[in-house]
Amino acid sequence: MSQDSKPEAAPFDLDRLHKLVEMMDQFDLREIKLSRGDEKWHLRRGPQEIVTGYPAGMPYPAAAPMPAPAAPATAAPAGDAPAAAPADAGLVPIKSPTVGTFYSASAPGEKAFVKVGDRVSADTVVCIVEAMKVFNQIPAGVSGTIAKLVLSDGDSVDFGQALFMVKPD
Repeated sequence: MSQDSKPEAAPFDLDRLHKLVEMMDQFDLREIKLSRGDEKWHLRRGPQEIVTGYPAGMPYPAAAPMPAPAAPATAAPAGDAPAAAPADAGLVPIKSPTVGTFYSASAPGEKAFVKVGDRVSADTVVCIVEAMKVFNQIPAGVSGTIAKLVLSDGDSVDFGQALFMVKPD
């Protein structure tokens, strides 16, 4: 036998892998790193639950940047624009914090989170935006009354796109 060859290469232990996965489920672990000698195990899993659009410590983007672009957009067309401009005047958009697909309810056939005329607070969940099989609950970020629903279920959403228009308190 040559000294260059590695003796006794152990087979991959599926039972141990199953036990580690069970332990991750039991203790709600996202990652495990184990090493012993030359043997190294690193298991990681992604989120499987509904997550909010922003971590608790991160400020939710306020609607302040949107009103400036909204005013020129409604003022640009002549003719019927004066009737449309007052309808959106003073309204604040609830914007999407991510790219994905818009859903107004938690599941098909379920009641929508909010509808026109509903009163919301900053932490009220107004919809879900699905991004890569992760369902992100979107908070209003502003207190007021829902004045307009901008999208329909299943519509594609871009980052920063208005989802709802709110008449602030």
